[in-house]
Amino acid sequence: MPYFVQQLINGLTLGAMYGLIAIGYSMVYGIIGMINFAHGEIYMIGAFLTVICFSLLGMVGVTWVPLSLVMVLLVAMACTAAYGWTVERIAYRPLRGSFRLAPLISAIGMSIFLQNYVQLTQGATNKALPPVVIGGFVFGDASGFTITISYIQIFMILLTVVLMIGFSYLIASTPLGRAQRACQQDLVMAGLCGVNVDRTISLTFVMGAALAAVAGMMATLYYGVIDFYIGFVAGVKAFTAAVLGGIGSIPGAMLGGLALGLVEAFWSGYFATGYKDVAAFGILVLVLIFLPTGLLGKPEVEKV
Repeated sequence: MPYFVQQLINGLTLGAMYGLIAIGYSMVYGIIGMINFAHGEIYMIGAFLTVICFSLLGMVGVTWVPLSLVMVLLVAMACTAAYGWTVERIAYRPLRGSFRLAPLISAIGMSIFLQNYVQLTQGATNKALPPVVIGGFVFGDASGFTITISYIQIFMILLTVVLMIGFSYLIASTPLGRAQRACQQDLVMAGLCGVNVDRTISLTFVMGAALAAVAGMMATLYYGVIDFYIGFVAGVKAFTAAVLGGIGSIPGAMLGGLALGLVEAFWSGYFATGYKDVAAFGILVLVLIFLPTGLLGKPEVEKV
């Protein structure tokens, strides 16, 4: 039982990261019906910004961990938000009225560009970050298997919960959230009713990029090692989580991320670690066979 609880904690931690990235996919798809395949690279840039910011703070002598975390989080979110806004302006807005394949190709091109841009500017070698948040709680008998909950895991899970509560309030109770929901239903009609569609879509990219930066910071603090290729792997898995939960559904994206993280953690704990991705994608296939819209997705009704 303690081993099961330990894998549950590990799965929730991993799922929190996947869920935050998956929300960006679901938001963009829910409004403009397109997949932002450059979103994984935004997450990767957030991870690199985390390493750079902590290095700079160490150079200037800022050593108080809570202050460092807040400062790095704000800087990473602001910078990646700018990247998200730029991606929308360059890769999506000029092609919004084109055939559906054009923005997809443009997003893939932007993903490759950002990946190589980071490789050229930061180098191809791995970047390491010394442990920033250390320690935790240990439960159980020292003579048997113990349950360990590190402070960084608690921080990641609590931060995800706070962001989800704030994000849900923003979508449900603010003018921006109402504009996003209007654009999700009908872009043309929303524009006719006075909604600034261009600004709403840009802010959606900005919000998704900021959440990806949080996930990038979490991954850097949790694993301690990053490289310019982590965006592709995390992006594919987050896209899988978004589809699993129901693409276009924000609660579904978080649910899919948690499900994917739990599957990987339990498979790694009880079976061969090398096949954890096979198990995750296998469950995705089964879900889509029996629930084509995902766990919380709704079927699209097209008026003719």
